Amino acid sequence: MNPGSRVRTEVTPTVVAPSSPADTYGLLRAAIRDPNPVIFLENEILYGRSFDVPVLEDFTIPFGKARIARKGHDVTIVSFGIGMAHALEAAEKLAEGGIEAEVIDLRTLRPIDERTVLESVAKTNRVVMYDEGPELGGWARGLLGAVAERGLEDIDDSWVIASGELPIPYSPTLEDDFLPSAERLADEIRARVKAPARA
Repeated sequence: MNPGSRVRTEVTPTVVAPSSPADTYGLLRAAIRDPNPVIFLENEILYGRSFDVPVLEDFTIPFGKARIARKGHDVTIVSFGIGMAHALEAAEKLAEGGIEAEVIDLRTLRPIDERTVLESVAKTNRVVMYDEGPELGGWARGLLGAVAERGLEDIDDSWVIASGELPIPYSPTLEDDFLPSAERLADEIRARVKAPARA
């Protein structure tokens, strides 16, 4: 066959990043069945945690569908993987002061579920992308740009919380200090979102 006559096909790999064993189970089953490449990201910190896993014979999770892990109306927090643990912890801390955060677990980074994020931002008018990776060149800036492009009229405030532009330290103590924490997330949201007045 003449190399110039070969048919070129473009394959876009799927990128998934589960935050729980249930999501891992459902996304992995979907990945096995998918004929295209699937990049499966796991955070080793999640390995020692326990979660419920659905006992279903044919349980799968569709790619590109985010999950609303917590309902809220004051601010939207978007994350994935181990970031979900910090996002949910921050949401609980914020609720103590009257700020109700909606937390979205992306589950899939490619394709990414912009619609769920846009629908949440239309309700809360504020969004923070929470990422353990560096801010420059990360998914958070890309998604924030898409949200601004398609839902600018709904946004009163938007920002990214991420780690610094350095390699993550090997020492657990330094790593804990380097990565953005639930406390930092909650503090930044408190500084930018005023709690509604109580009746």
